[in-house]
Amino acid sequence: MAVPGANQLRVSVVAADHEVWSGEASMVVARTVEGQIGILPGHEPLLAILAQGEVRVTLNGGESIRAQADDGFLSVENNTVTIVARQAELV
Repeated sequence: MAVPGANQLRVSVVAADHEVWSGEASMVVARTVEGQIGILPGHEPLLAILAQGEVRVTLNGGESIRAQADDGFLSVENNTVTIVARQAELV
């Protein structure tokens, strides 16, 4: 997978048994066990445990994709955000 440009994120939201959504975005907001976190391009590498709740992906045009995610983790590295959840679906 190619590394996206410095002003965008490559995002994948994956459930245990299927990919829920993937694409380019300008921001990701998710709920972790330590609270809500926002990810913008250039974010430092991160690994966090997801809490049950909404993941909001803001696309480059300003539209949002929302998914409900239950348990799992969020990984950020080189402008790539991977969200892996036990269960996840678009809402």
